[in-house]
Amino acid sequence: MATIKPFRAYRPKKGLEAQIAALPYDVYNREEACTVVKGKPLSFLNIDRAETQFDASVGTYDDVVYQKAHDLLWEMIGRGDFVQEEKPVYYLYELTMNGRVQTGIVACASVEDYQNQIIKKHENTRADKELDRIRHVETCKAQTGPIFLAYRANNILREIILRTKNGEALYDFTTEDGIRHCVWVIDNDSDIAAIQNTFAQIGQIYIADGHHRCASAVKVGLRRREQNPAYTGAEEFNYFLSVLFADEELMIMDYNRVVKDLNNLSKAAFLEGIEKVFDIVEKGEKCRKPAKKGQVAMFFDSIWYLLDVKEAYQSDDPVEGLDVAVLQKYILSPLLGIEDPKTDKRIDFVGGIRGMEELERRVNTDAKVAFAMHPTSIDELFHVADANMLMPPKSTWFEPKLRSGLFIHSI
Repeated sequence: MATIKPFRAYRPKKGLEAQIAALPYDVYNREEACTVVKGKPLSFLNIDRAETQFDASVGTYDDVVYQKAHDLLWEMIGRGDFVQEEKPVYYLYELTMNGRVQTGIVACASVEDYQNQIIKKHENTRADKELDRIRHVETCKAQTGPIFLAYRANNILREIILRTKNGEALYDFTTEDGIRHCVWVIDNDSDIAAIQNTFAQIGQIYIADGHHRCASAVKVGLRRREQNPAYTGAEEFNYFLSVLFADEELMIMDYNRVVKDLNNLSKAAFLEGIEKVFDIVEKGEKCRKPAKKGQVAMFFDSIWYLLDVKEAYQSDDPVEGLDVAVLQKYILSPLLGIEDPKTDKRIDFVGGIRGMEELERRVNTDAKVAFAMHPTSIDELFHVADANMLMPPKSTWFEPKLRSGLFIHSI
């Protein structure tokens, strides 16, 4: 079953963790990243987005960018900004957002398990985005961004987590966005063995977030195997940096849609098309989030509507039954002409962290209609992955985001 092993992380020297920890590389575009790193020489974003160290004449994906990431990382290690654990251990990583706590186990997951679908995915990846992280990992000789994994809750792991958190934290700091980050080390041999043995009995692990980082780490591992045909399987390149959360710990937020035009439809024709699929209740100017699965809130022409999908359009299929799939299949594609939401410039996706007010703002400025979705549940994600199926693009938005730079896995 699942191989989840302890490792000798490089981690920030005590006292530097708050200065080093950074949001994931893909949260920012280049301009934003350059702004964020100003005056923050220790921020891990300098490494994850090393193009910030150059002017605009240097391309984001130039060779010198990846070499700069390598140099910055190993310079920081060399001068003691990072320290390496003396023996393989696990860590607990706790994030608290708006009073809600979630705690994951930091470990290394297996390339083999990914290949054998013990670690299950629910999204496709893009080759161009994979290539960027492949080059980053290969050049840095390290995995620098953890993969967000999920597992079905387990009493043995829950007990170890609760007991460990009664002890003193290694790190305890709050970031600018108000999220509290705490880290504990699990270096007790009996707890290490119990964690490893318990995961060995867990049937499936699921990628919650970080499909591109995961696919990239796996491909680097497979390349290293080709370069080292006598590999044993114990080498670090056979594993990738992960944080594993129990399903009961996780919160998926809504991932909403805004569409820039009505595909040349009149207001009446558009609403008529909506009414074929949904029962519509006009709610006026006050926004209201969808309260349950099968319900969508729509902001159109300065009015909020609550839409309930009609029974004829409901499905028990793991994918077809998702609210985002119903909207895509029966509204976005046939009515609004958005055949491929991954590439169509007429649709944008807005994470629920931005709030309903952001949907109103978009419709009042550069869009015609917004759809606020009920969040996809973690059970729905598991069911899709268990069926070896894929979710539609932009189905899940996880918060809070794991910080990069707290744990480095050298390969």
